[in-house]
Amino acid sequence: MSLTTTILNSITVDAAEGRAIPDAATRENIGYAPVHTVDDLERMITTARAAQPAWNALGHHQRSSILNRIADDLESNAEELAHLLSREQGKPLDGPNARFEVGACAVWTRNAADTPLEPEIVFEAGDARAEVHYDALGVVGAIGPWNWPMMITVWQIAPALRMGNTVIVKPSSFTPLSVLALVEVFNRHLPDGVLTVVSGDRKVGAALAAHPSIDKIMFTGSTDAGRRIVESSARNLARLTLELGGNDAGIVLPGTNVAAIAENLFWGCFINTGQTCAALKRLYVHESVYEDVVSALSQLADTMPMGRGIDAGNVLGPLQNKNQFDIVSRLVDDARQRGARIVSGGSPAADLGPLFYRATVVADIDDDAQLVEEEQFGPVIPVIRYVEIEDAIRRANASEQGLGASVWSDDAEAAVDVAKRLQAGTVWINQHGALNPMVPFGGTKQSGYGQEFGVAGLKAVAAPKVISR
Repeated sequence: MSLTTTILNSITVDAAEGRAIPDAATRENIGYAPVHTVDDLERMITTARAAQPAWNALGHHQRSSILNRIADDLESNAEELAHLLSREQGKPLDGPNARFEVGACAVWTRNAADTPLEPEIVFEAGDARAEVHYDALGVVGAIGPWNWPMMITVWQIAPALRMGNTVIVKPSSFTPLSVLALVEVFNRHLPDGVLTVVSGDRKVGAALAAHPSIDKIMFTGSTDAGRRIVESSARNLARLTLELGGNDAGIVLPGTNVAAIAENLFWGCFINTGQTCAALKRLYVHESVYEDVVSALSQLADTMPMGRGIDAGNVLGPLQNKNQFDIVSRLVDDARQRGARIVSGGSPAADLGPLFYRATVVADIDDDAQLVEEEQFGPVIPVIRYVEIEDAIRRANASEQGLGASVWSDDAEAAVDVAKRLQAGTVWINQHGALNPMVPFGGTKQSGYGQEFGVAGLKAVAAPKVISR
């Protein structure tokens, strides 16, 4: 029996009024998402604008108390939320997947509630004093992706609510039910109009980004979509936080104990079946340990259980949608045609379902291959050989994107030296993609701008006001 019944019944609409949403693994219908229009969006924004002053007037202490109660409720409903997420998005319950994501929602909500943000004294001399205070912006538009739909939505909405803003959420059309369920739990504790979901198409998303009553847009998604958000927002000069695509590079230094890093390396590449913006997408390995790394990754890829997410024990799932499945297939086929060595995987796992693709390790591949130049966003890692570290750094930095990067070594000092030279918003050492709610996160180059999490994340959804006397 499915555990998604209660919350799903509260958010799904009649078939005649909604759009069918499939199970990512089986393609069976889960439920029906509302189909909102630009007219619906207009009404929601009007309501959010009207609700904002009273919400802001509650003050930080009351808003934080409400957010902490929401975090409690997320934990109480965690299993039900995880089952719905697993079915709709495809990520398994087990491993660093659906249960992990729902747990992170509670953690990040509490962090937004409890992080202090005091006025900052920036100048003081005699009787002269200047302080920076942070006020609510007004109405925030939060446009989220399909890969971590609940967690990334919380990254956007929890800080915005804490700072006294009201929020309109636009989920991906691939995963609206997960976000509707998340907001259903939030709205058990929030006043009417403070948090609203608009479940619509790209036209609705563009209207949200361009609307003159929206003060801030938070967007996580592809670089191309981010460009369209920038163009739309030019009409209202809304503030922007953009977390866009990444083609993260990792560098394994010579002399590294491969056995000690193998599992972290694997999950840096394959977390959420590779469907993560800040996953490791290109791995540069020194020739002295190259075959050892290829072998270790291959052994893990061949043995990690893959299957339907709600079946116990699976830790890898399907691609979430057909478009992404086709991209992964195209990139691997191109690598094969170029003569790259397919060490593991390299083909669909059709016996598991229509959108499953085997965990794939590709060796002996060049930088000009599409699999290296493009973001695969799936369960495939190209492993690229290098001889000189200067060459590896140059090749790692050659990408137009710069979300994350990592260095792998037994020599901490050498790893830090290389990390300082990599062009990325975050550089991890002996791990990749690990996030902390207190540590700022954001990209460089075409991976976007602005930071989330902790104090930086609160400031990003607030208007600084300088009071001088």
